[in-house]
Amino acid sequence: MRIQPTHDDLLRLTAAWSGERFADGRPRVADEVLARLREATTEEAWSTLRQAGYDRQFAGGWRETHPGAVLVGRAVTAQFLPHRPDYDAAVVAAGAEIGFTAGDRQNSWIIESLQTGDVMVTDIFGKVKDGTVIGDNLGTAVATRTGVGAVIHGGIRDLQGLTQLHGVNFLFRDADPTAIRDVTLAGMNLPIRIGEATVLPGDVVLATATGVVFIPPQLAERVAEKSEDTRIRDVFGKLRLSERAYTSAEIDVANWAAHIEADFQQWKQHRVSKEMS
Repeated sequence: MRIQPTHDDLLRLTAAWSGERFADGRPRVADEVLARLREATTEEAWSTLRQAGYDRQFAGGWRETHPGAVLVGRAVTAQFLPHRPDYDAAVVAAGAEIGFTAGDRQNSWIIESLQTGDVMVTDIFGKVKDGTVIGDNLGTAVATRTGVGAVIHGGIRDLQGLTQLHGVNFLFRDADPTAIRDVTLAGMNLPIRIGEATVLPGDVVLATATGVVFIPPQLAERVAEKSEDTRIRDVFGKLRLSERAYTSAEIDVANWAAHIEADFQQWKQHRVSKEMS
């Protein structure tokens, strides 16, 4: 058995993505797109995904170590199952084949695979007591490796220490003083479930105060573009409302009338020209 899919397995699993990939086959959405997505709202991302047929990519109800800090990065997925001795022995043996020893905690295996810009997305079936995937030591390792943070459908410990880390955010279900136990790592870079969402390795994770949206990599740039268009339209709409050029009934609709759209396009072109001059 394998701890994670082969390169070819990941190619097949994420076949809708045609861009750059990591050495293991995981999709690598460009840093520039990730930066643009930091300005997107949950609602903008959710709307674009829904229009594309992805209706279940949102999960809410989180606690955060750094409330209000937006988290954006590429998912490294992992899943834990309740401990079963024979299965755990098989996982330990599989880990040994790639350099992990029986004394290594299996949650640390995930952290060793993280790179800059990654988000550790872990399903531990909502377990909090004895389900604390990270504390401040492993959290420091995640922060150092990724510069982003983690989304954990389960528990954390050492919350006070985690809040002192800078430039990251950790989303989790609850905190508990216990250490992780009685679970076994089912695998890494597998499809996992977080809330109602199915998450694949390489998905772009957008976490805000509202919750987490998991964006398929092939839709990441579209989400960024739609979000940017929505924001600029909001600026125009509020400007024209303040000028009483149009009514709220004319502006607060899905599609503007032709004369308003023409006005917007002219205003937008003038704005772009002014910024470039």
